[in-house]
Amino acid sequence: MWNILGEDAIYLDIPYKFKNRVLALAPENENTAKFKELFEKAEVSFMINGETEESCFIIKVPDEYTPEEIQLMADQTIAAIVANDKAPVSTNGVEQKYKIIISNNHEPEIIGLRKQPGMSSVELFKPIFNSWAAPGKENPYFSSGRTQY
Repeated sequence: MWNILGEDAIYLDIPYKFKNRVLALAPENENTAKFKELFEKAEVSFMINGETEESCFIIKVPDEYTPEEIQLMADQTIAAIVANDKAPVSTNGVEQKYKIIISNNHEPEIIGLRKQPGMSSVELFKPIFNSWAAPGKENPYFSSGRTQY
């Protein structure tokens, strides 16, 4: 069983538990109302890296948020985690490594209902492929047959 900021959760509930616990643990100050308004509009997701066993909370904020508002969210989120007297993320009583990412970056969809025009997998990677072979952009790790000094 997972424990997120002091509350038990099953894997599917982790983003919701995290969001609710951060809102509940946010310190009461002059920024609390603004923080709660901003945080409630944000979308929280959760991923775990099976290789490193690192948990990752991703907080996606709307594009209209200013840098100051995003910084307020970061400050209040950290304060909420510090206010909690238990491990932020644990599994079966063992504290887990974790990170929190706050971003408004939106990856283009290359398949599915919201597919972006011109974003087929080939189109998406074409600029990368072209930059490898562009004039004046020699790859130093590519053996061209001449000796480098």
